[in-house]
Amino acid sequence: MARTGALPNRIRIELGDITRLTVDAIVNAANASLLGGGGVDGAIHRAAGPELLAECRGVGGCPPGEARLTRGYRLPAGHVIHTVGPIWRGGDAGEPDILARCYRSCLAIAREQGFQTIAVPAIATGVYGFPRDRAARIAVAEVAAYLAQNEIPAIVIFVCFDEANRDAYNAALGRGN
Repeated sequence: MARTGALPNRIRIELGDITRLTVDAIVNAANASLLGGGGVDGAIHRAAGPELLAECRGVGGCPPGEARLTRGYRLPAGHVIHTVGPIWRGGDAGEPDILARCYRSCLAIAREQGFQTIAVPAIATGVYGFPRDRAARIAVAEVAAYLAQNEIPAIVIFVCFDEANRDAYNAALGRGN
């Protein structure tokens, strides 16, 4: 079991493009069809190439809060873990629980597959409208709790598209900006 004190070394925050990271898997903030969309989902599909779309067609979609695994194809990452976050409806429609399940589902796949490093975007904070600060707190809490109980994955990288998201994750981790 991981020591809680070791968690700061196992959780990283990076500003950049998730499609450029060389990790075992990147997480895709997907839509329920898994067939591509906007934001990080579209960027991952474009970078991975048409083979990703072809594999996703055979997966059969994914309900919110769950995750599915595919190969990474032309990405530097070997695999993509697709998860579907909740659409924000004000917070009283189970959105926080669904978002927490997204992280738990992705981490469970990473552990089952033996992935040492995974990179995760700010799930559901784009067009799905989940408030950034609240989403970051949920993400950090779920990842920290999981890592405290599991050795794999060894490293989780929160990849932030912009400084506002990076600041939200740093605040959720209790780190200065």
